[in-house]
Amino acid sequence: MKRLLALCIALSLFACKKEEPKDYATISGKIENPHESKTLKIYQGRNFEKVITLADDGTFKDTLKVVEGDYRIQHGDQFGVIFLKNDNESTLNTNYESFDKSMTFGGDGADINNFSLQSYLISSDYFTEDLITNGNKEDLDAAIKNYKNAYEELKKEYTSVDSTHLANMDKNVEGSAKQITQYMASKIALRAQFKKGSPSPTFANYENFAGGNTSLADLKGKYIYMDIWATWCGPCKAEIPSLKKVEKQFEGKNVEFVSISVDEGRGYNGNPDEAYKGWKKMITDKELGGVQLLADNGFRSAFIQDYKINGIPRFILVDPEGNIVNADAPRPSNPQLVKLFKELGI
Repeated sequence: MKRLLALCIALSLFACKKEEPKDYATISGKIENPHESKTLKIYQGRNFEKVITLADDGTFKDTLKVVEGDYRIQHGDQFGVIFLKNDNESTLNTNYESFDKSMTFGGDGADINNFSLQSYLISSDYFTEDLITNGNKEDLDAAIKNYKNAYEELKKEYTSVDSTHLANMDKNVEGSAKQITQYMASKIALRAQFKKGSPSPTFANYENFAGGNTSLADLKGKYIYMDIWATWCGPCKAEIPSLKKVEKQFEGKNVEFVSISVDEGRGYNGNPDEAYKGWKKMITDKELGGVQLLADNGFRSAFIQDYKINGIPRFILVDPEGNIVNADAPRPSNPQLVKLFKELGI
């Protein structure tokens, strides 16, 4: 009887003992085809940062003492967001080569994390490259309406998401709609002002890197794809590899690739002579192809002002007769450019 009583007391004490919550969060998962850095950084501004080292197969597991909230994640040059809370165990699995689209969350907080991710991803379903390249005001309004409707449907799938995250995402969705509206405003205005088929503004006697001077009239007979750029422009230089690839793909076809530099001193302490040398040097060093021209007066050149160019890079496509095809043509890195060339039979 005494042994039975002692066993009952022991069982009672065990049953009543409450497990203390962990004062840390646990995160684990796997990144397929990981970046060479083999690290996953989790941070929240200047308040928190932890770098987790991945195993050779891309798996990871670690603990973090956090203040409940949303944290940024970084692997290589890819970024994301994850909600973390002490005593939670969360999982993250993705593929570095399709980071956002292949990402899935599990464990505690999975609904919050997957809802936030999907809310972000649906924007690409409606704010497409085709909309940005060819869309008008009606197309934009329809895209925004459909985007917001899709978001409302998504909310119905994740009914357990707390009100704070819902409110934050509502704000983000409204912000995205506002941003795309502002971004598209200038493009839509350009399309209205420079209608397809209207005569293109012209330039005359721009210095040609290959020697002599060149005018737009000299290039008639082919489609002319113009790249307005400068040696100091980072986004311009970022397009160079893609431009070379497109030039190679359409070599010998009915299109002339023309790069017009607006270099006049910026990036060279305002010295136009040094800017001129820098223009020539970059063409040589980067082995730039096509027709390389220098605008006669930088951004103040009549051709640049006639096309309302106040930011670069800017790409323009003119037909063999000298008429506008697109005054704000797709960048070389945009697949829409090759699609457009093929549609035109280039």
